[in-house]
Amino acid sequence: MRDTHLQHLANDRFDVLIVGAGINGACAAAALASKGVSVALIDRSDFASATSQQSSNLAWGGIKYMESFDFSLVRKLCKSRNHLVRSFPSSVKEIRFLTTVSKGFRHHPGMLWAGSWLYWLMGNGQTRMPRFLRISDIHKRASIVDTREAHGGVEYSDAYLYDNDARFVFQFVQRAMHANARVANYVESLGAEHHDNGWKVRVRDVIHDRPFEIQARVLINAAGPWVDEHNRLSGETTEHHHAFSKGIHLIVPKLTDDSHVLAFFADDGRLFFVIPMGNRTCIGTTDTRVEHPHVDIDADDINFVLDNINKRLALARPLNRDDIIATRCGVRPLAVSKSNGKERDFLQLSRKHAIDTNRQHAHISIFGGKLTDCINVGEEILAEVQKLGIDVPYPESRWYGEPDEQEKQEFLRHAMEIGLDDLTPIDASEPLSQRLWRRYANDAHGLLESIVRDPRQAEPLIEGSEYLRCELQLAREQEMVTRLEDLLRRRDRISLVVSQEQLRHSPGLHEACEILFGDQAEARYAEYFGTSAVVT
Repeated sequence: MRDTHLQHLANDRFDVLIVGAGINGACAAAALASKGVSVALIDRSDFASATSQQSSNLAWGGIKYMESFDFSLVRKLCKSRNHLVRSFPSSVKEIRFLTTVSKGFRHHPGMLWAGSWLYWLMGNGQTRMPRFLRISDIHKRASIVDTREAHGGVEYSDAYLYDNDARFVFQFVQRAMHANARVANYVESLGAEHHDNGWKVRVRDVIHDRPFEIQARVLINAAGPWVDEHNRLSGETTEHHHAFSKGIHLIVPKLTDDSHVLAFFADDGRLFFVIPMGNRTCIGTTDTRVEHPHVDIDADDINFVLDNINKRLALARPLNRDDIIATRCGVRPLAVSKSNGKERDFLQLSRKHAIDTNRQHAHISIFGGKLTDCINVGEEILAEVQKLGIDVPYPESRWYGEPDEQEKQEFLRHAMEIGLDDLTPIDASEPLSQRLWRRYANDAHGLLESIVRDPRQAEPLIEGSEYLRCELQLAREQEMVTRLEDLLRRRDRISLVVSQEQLRHSPGLHEACEILFGDQAEARYAEYFGTSAVVT
């Protein structure tokens, strides 16, 4: 599949080439290709392999921006959140946040309660109403919270991604491919030159170390944290640039059966979350200014998260490094205007996006952004491309969202007829029918047929994960899994919920390598673990 797309990238001429397949690039590709625009999409690593795989898995309206009086941004993000919930009801779901306020905090819980009501109104009241919480209320709802230093709290609603953030991004990439976009991961842009008839972009197939060129009328730089770097390579100047904030999360064993997101204010005053994640819990985050997008997690980051969580939860014993199953570490690219970027404190910079267009060169740069606002990014890019003279053959075609309810009910009836949910593992976070529909929509009908032929296909491939055997064949055929990490980290969240030591000794992982990579199985396994291990 990838080889076929590479051939088209080298031989065809496109209306638009998008460099970078994070959430911004993926949505731009889906929006344009679904409307009939000829689109190429490349990423120098895998799809969603940078900022888009390091989020808190939240699709929230930005309640924290109310403290800096960014009410217009909050209103916009709340509307975007509501739109996502309506459009992706199986993937983006409302969830209650329980915020505990400690004694001595800069605001009284009553003020936060009033703010939560304003937040609810800004979201058009489309979530459950907020509630003020006394200490006894907090204890009843989440007994794991240490209330000895609490002053009160607030319960309100936002939304979260039920599945992995990278999986959500990949569904937009798939949408683009289904609409005839030419797409390839591990294709690095080496810079671009503008000519009278458009752009020539020098690229390299990272997997085979082969250089070639891609030609397009319009070039969109959606390289996430590396937007500025790619603009320098292409000789483009812009009004905006990026500042960077490093954030980390730790994945630990499931701390509570409570379904809330537990929110606190960490020692540095920022919001700090305990987020349900299937049979695991995700905790974080940090906010550290850095000068470049290449970051790693360090001892200070880990200590900060562990110290804050141990102060605020009544655990049987404090969490320590041995409890960490996996880590997430990345940068938030924050859009800064050259005209006023120095006037605002770093910690108050928001995740709003900005789009800079050079109409003379037909070049577009996307700065900032977040998962919550992704549909707006796609729509705005579509409008910008039209202004650059690109024809949009199918302006009414929809480029996002799940199939309609009738199609979903047809799948669920089929799943019920074969008794699919009766095969759901006892420790699974959701019925199998819900999982397969959410991840594959109408393509899940084929998975049902494979389970009918062989019920073993409904079993988890790797112990401790929820990834099914039947999903693996579909990944091989349709999901451009090029390296083992693509499957374990981004097409699913296996490596976030199963430790590296468990993975190394998993028979299911060896089976996956054989199915995905054939005679390259041993090399891909060794590449992932950084060893010369032999697949058996």
